[in-house]
Amino acid sequence: MTFNNRVTEMLGVEIPIIQAPMGWIARSQLASAVSNAGGMGIIETSSGELDQIKIEIKKMKDLTDKPWGVNIAQAFVRDPNIAQFVIDQGVRFVTTSAGSPTRYTEPLKAAGLTVFHVVPTLKTALKAIEAGVDGLIVEGGEGGGFKSPNEVASMVLLPLIRSRTDVPIIAAGGFIDGSSMAAAFALGAEGIQMGTRMVSALESPVHDNWKNAIISAEDTGTVFLNKFHSPALRALRTERTSRLERLPDTNVMTEFGTAKDLYFDGDMEAAIPLSGQVAGRIDSIKPVIDIIRETHSEFMEIIANLYKQYH
Repeated sequence: MTFNNRVTEMLGVEIPIIQAPMGWIARSQLASAVSNAGGMGIIETSSGELDQIKIEIKKMKDLTDKPWGVNIAQAFVRDPNIAQFVIDQGVRFVTTSAGSPTRYTEPLKAAGLTVFHVVPTLKTALKAIEAGVDGLIVEGGEGGGFKSPNEVASMVLLPLIRSRTDVPIIAAGGFIDGSSMAAAFALGAEGIQMGTRMVSALESPVHDNWKNAIISAEDTGTVFLNKFHSPALRALRTERTSRLERLPDTNVMTEFGTAKDLYFDGDMEAAIPLSGQVAGRIDSIKPVIDIIRETHSEFMEIIANLYKQYH
């Protein structure tokens, strides 16, 4: 069985699985593997290294002939002309996040791009639709990375937004396999986004220490930091993050650390290792193609069995 819904039609992908736009991580090595496996690879811009991003985009054009996109994480934008930068790269699909959907949607849409905005609440979802986005990435608070300080779990947020909107929804936060994907679809999604699962993938460029920390994580192995500041963030529990968890008055962004020493040198205490609660369900490093194909197969098997059981 193949997918045929609004997300696959809009994005031109075989399987409606999108890779999250993690800074420094979501580059051509990982994103091309996702696209070649039938999903939607995404190139990040949150690192601010736009000269390098240009190179990564050029690599993408050499590494895959499948659809892929770019993310604009507004809170980390350093170039005021970022929308034109993305347009100039020949990108056809953009996700916008960490800011107001009114900021870039109009120029991106005017240039013919498909735009999905990441939303953590019903209020921001309605604002994004009013701004003219093509679809939403609905992000539950259990997901990793930078978050709204007022977290809402996917189990609540997805059906709430679905009940009030009719645009395509991609579910983010807690989705790593066919069973969680089937749950997302039951709640109104037409696709899922994977972040932590992709950080731990074979093609992920991060150090094995980080991948192994994800694999070793328990179900209680993440912390939610910066609850009284912005942005909040979810990360793996380490000595550093456990200490910061006990300092609610401190804006942890001032103590984020040196990301590249963590990401690529493997020093787990050098910075905050962003991760979702699904780390507690990941038990192996797998190639991207296996992650996506197994998710697809399991999803189809689960919905078929449910139909047989309850029809």
